[in-house]
This record gives sequence, C-alpha cells and structure tokens, in this order.
Amino acid sequence: MKNELMKQADRVMAPTYQRYPLVIARGQGCMLWDVQGRSYVDFVAGIAVCSLGHAHPAVVRALKAQADVLWHVSNLYYTQPQADLADRLTQRCFAERVFFCNSGAEANEAAIKLARKYFKDHGQPQRYRILAMQQSFHGRTMATLSATGQDKIKKGFEPLLEGFDFVPFNDAKAVAEAIGAQTCAVMLEPVQGEGGVCVPDNDYLPRVREICERAGVLLIFDEIQCGMGRTGRLFAHEHWRTAPHIMTLAKAMANGLPMGAMLAGARVMESFGPGAHATTFGGTPLVAAAALATLEAFEDENVVARCAETGTYFRERLEGLAARHSCALEVRGLGLLLGLVLDRPAADIVAACMQRGFLVNCVQGDILRFAPPLIIEKTHIDALIDCLDEVLDAQ
Repeated sequence: MKNELMKQADRVMAPTYQRYPLVIARGQGCMLWDVQGRSYVDFVAGIAVCSLGHAHPAVVRALKAQADVLWHVSNLYYTQPQADLADRLTQRCFAERVFFCNSGAEANEAAIKLARKYFKDHGQPQRYRILAMQQSFHGRTMATLSATGQDKIKKGFEPLLEGFDFVPFNDAKAVAEAIGAQTCAVMLEPVQGEGGVCVPDNDYLPRVREICERAGVLLIFDEIQCGMGRTGRLFAHEHWRTAPHIMTLAKAMANGLPMGAMLAGARVMESFGPGAHATTFGGTPLVAAAALATLEAFEDENVVARCAETGTYFRERLEGLAARHSCALEVRGLGLLLGLVLDRPAADIVAACMQRGFLVNCVQGDILRFAPPLIIEKTHIDALIDCLDEVLDAQ
C-alpha cells in the first residue's frame, strides 16, 4: 500500500516537494502513525502548525458542531464565528481590526498592499518601497517571494516585484541607514524561522520601532511561524514589549485548518475600505470556529505558559547534547521554536531520526529545527535527546 500510494502521488501531483518516503495515516496528540502502523513522535507539527497536537478534542468538537450548521457563505455577509474570532484576537493584542485570509503568504500580501495604500491615501504616493531582512521568509507568491531575503527560492521566477530592499537581520543601524524618502514600511519576523531560527538582540525590535516612528514609516511583524504561543508568549513581539503597526498570523491559528490574518490599528486599516482587498474563503465559519476553539484551548489548558516552561527544559537538554558532541555548534530559539546548528548537513540526521520514530526537520541545510506541538511532554523530549545522542555518535 505504501509504495503504491507514493507512486500514485508522484504520477499525478506537481513535483514541488521532496517528500520523505513516509505515508502518514493518522495522528493523536503528539503522535503520528504511518500506513504500516508505525508510530512517530512529532517534532515538526506540520511546520509549527498543530500547536495543540493532532485531533485535539476541543477543536474536533467545534468543527463537528459548526459543520452541522454553516460552512461557507462568502464575505458578502456577517457570520458569528468570524466576528467572535476577530473580537477575541483584538482583545489580546495591539490591533483593532482584522482581515482574515487562508494562509501566511496571503496575510503578508495583504500587509504589503495595506502599507502601500496607506501612504497613497495620505498623500504620499512616492512611499511604496518596503525594507525587509536578509534570510527572511515571507511566502511564495510573487509579492511575498519578492519580499523574502533568500535568493535560493527566487531563482527561476525573475523578474520579481519591484519595490523591496534588504538589510541584515538584527542590525538596527542598517535599518536606519536604509530607510529613504520612498520607504513605506519595514517588514521583519521577530524570530526568523526558515532563516535559521534566529533570535535578535534584546534592543533590536525596540530600536527598529523607534526608527520607524522617527521616519514616519509603518512597522510590519510577520508572526506567521513565531506567533500564536510558539515562543512562550502569545505573540513573539511581547518578549520585547514592542508592538508593530501591522502583524500577520497564520500556521497555528486554527491548529491545521487553513487560516491567516492581517491585523492593524483602526487608523491604518481604514485604507482597506470596501473593494480595496478581498478573499473568497478567508475566515469561513468552519475555519473560524476551529480557530476560536484553538484560542480557547490555549487559555483553558494554559498552553502558552506550558510552552515557555517546556521550551526552557528542551533548550537545556539540547545544550547538554551540544556539549557532548563537537559537531553541534549552537542552540538557538525561544520557547518551542528551537534550532541546533551543526557543522555538517543535517538531512542525514533527519532521516536517521525518522527511522528511529522521531520526526524533525532542517533549515538552511545544517540546522535541525524543532517545532513540536506546544503540548509536548518532557518524556518525549528526553526520548528525542537519547535518539539524537545515538545518531550523532554514529556520524
């Protein structure tokens, strides 16, 4: 069955993914099972998506209840789950308005469009350029690809959208020097995920906010991977007590269902009047119900505080592992978004862990990335560390 399904998929699906030879059949909590019945501890969580784990009971109940009532009517009409979700989100952050969409790339597209339109609406049409960071990742649509600071994913898609400039991440001076008369916004991830699990210095985000205020430009935080509790705070920028003008979310919002959001203050969001931007499926009642259940479970189960505690434990175990293996150079990250930098390619280690029943992944070629469900147990972490000890010994 496994080989037949893999051959079928390779025959009829676009060859855009280098998939592992693994066919996942079901999941529960922090565990996954393949079609052959073998179990795996999931330290990927759909790339920081399934923060409550797989088939969380509260999300399942919400989906079943909403599926019996209303799935989709488009954004021509009001629906209760969407309004409740927007209300819940704005109560928990700086923002006063929310635009719902289906993915992180769409959320970032909306942020880019809003930043440009805001200045046109305020009589400054010359301000359209966005200053982004090297090694950033904002998506794979043409605009978000253009905003991404990694040349390797841009190859073959030139010419890209004009209007993006880049400076090194974690360099506030470079931001100040690069902002010009045409700059409308600075766009960055508070913690870079795909760029290598990079955490900035403590003064970086506050300084960038001050620079933006002085220059009169908007600050956009892409929290698609690092937001929604992943770093031990509901939103990563809370670690630095620095709010943006615009924030984007996705991935973990609905614990695996397609949901994205672009949030901003009321004055900025006024530039998105009727007809300025739209989406057919953004914030459907079904997906909004799942997102609401996810937020409620975060509160009921104290998930964010639990992530902070477990993340500290995980980091300490990784640092101990690094001290025992010369090939491990550095431990990075916050909460349960962690990286182990190696002196060699990490792909073989990912494969060896999978053979031993642990799913991890790698970024930038030589960095093991760990983004498990936020409900991961310390016993799961201990078991992974034992596995990595064995794998690294064999390298």
